Amino acid sequence: MQKYGYMAMIVFTVIGSFWLEVFLKVHVLRQFKRMVIAIIPVAFLFIAWDKYAISQGHWFFDKDQIVGIYGPWSIPLEEYLFFIVVPIAALMTIEAVRKTKTDWPL
Repeated sequence: MQKYGYMAMIVFTVIGSFWLEVFLKVHVLRQFKRMVIAIIPVAFLFIAWDKYAISQGHWFFDKDQIVGIYGPWSIPLEEYLFFIVVPIAALMTIEAVRKTKTDWPL
């Protein structure tokens, strides 16, 4: 079960915030192009940073806590998902606050 530790964190992030899309209708997923423009450049920089840190021996992923599927640069699937799911969750949270707190000058 420990093998799914990192993936469980990703799933809990999805469960914890993606409900905002359905129940509060924050419409983050409907703005796909805007979301991609906001997330992909930053995700690429962090993935490149991971690649560098791994290659220099400064960073590693515990093989006992990942599923073992690797993408480019030998970075685990969970790390790629992290850099996509967490920013989407953050955008959903921000939009939920905007939607429910109309008196805030956001």
